[in-house]
Amino acid sequence: MADNTAGKHTITHDQNFKNLILDYPRQSLEFFATEEAGDMTPEVRITPVRQEQTKERLGDHFHELDTPLLVEWPDGKRKAILFALEEETEPGKFSIHRTAHYCLHLAEMFKTDRVVPAVIFLRPGNYPSSLTLGGDNKTYLWFRYIISDLGRIPAENHMESGNIVARLNLPNMAFPPEQKIAVYASAQEGLVSLEQDINKRLKYTEFIDLYAGLDDAEFVRYREEYLPESSQKEEIMGLIEFGRKEGRKEGEKKGEKKGEILMFCKLLTRRFGTVPGWAEDRLKKAEDKDLETWTDRILDAGSLEEVFGQAS
Repeated sequence: MADNTAGKHTITHDQNFKNLILDYPRQSLEFFATEEAGDMTPEVRITPVRQEQTKERLGDHFHELDTPLLVEWPDGKRKAILFALEEETEPGKFSIHRTAHYCLHLAEMFKTDRVVPAVIFLRPGNYPSSLTLGGDNKTYLWFRYIISDLGRIPAENHMESGNIVARLNLPNMAFPPEQKIAVYASAQEGLVSLEQDINKRLKYTEFIDLYAGLDDAEFVRYREEYLPESSQKEEIMGLIEFGRKEGRKEGEKKGEKKGEILMFCKLLTRRFGTVPGWAEDRLKKAEDKDLETWTDRILDAGSLEEVFGQAS
């Protein structure tokens, strides 16, 4: 589930949301699965559980959805529930059959019938809300899930929310274009006011920047018109500037590596002619140490296979 947002580097959205859910499991359940988790008391225990299902055959690929959380009430007020949260970037790629299959496996694995699926849709679009299997006379399986369609949730309803997951996701919600900077400001304000851990502040100011996608002019306007009104303007500005500085460093580093790979491709082309697809795939995944090793081999190798350490 990767795409490109606001001209930035390739983004893996499901990893972003896995991090968010694991860092803030209670707030995530309260926001993404309100109808089942909205009344959780402080003593409720939330435990991330293994994601991979057991394989029916050793050759099978793991079928993995995002972040199962086991919720337990020590006082016995409610029986334990297993929440299966999934992030889906493109609604058109969502498979309700896959989600139903996964939930059935979880139920079997943990010997429970208390499984609550919830799907977080990052982009607006069309998707099935339920699955019905049956014949002419009866329905034999009916499946539905909690829908958290971020692009259709009004941002104005959460601008002052005390739930940090809601505040961080304000840029992913629905709002008119003229409110874009105000939404960004509320997300940054929420992060600083609701999170005291400096490392998480740094981590999630990048999350906000990523999904808000402010251009340079919008950021200048935010800094000049909105930030001075904040009671925590020094903390917010410090986080933003640090995040942008680190982003520039990372971009420079990636640019240098891309240049090294392009140069290596030219060497391969001059030495062996056309570079085949399998070699390009190896280069895309190359680490620095790989490039060093392959460069050492290129003058003496008799074939591309020898350069990459493969049997010819």
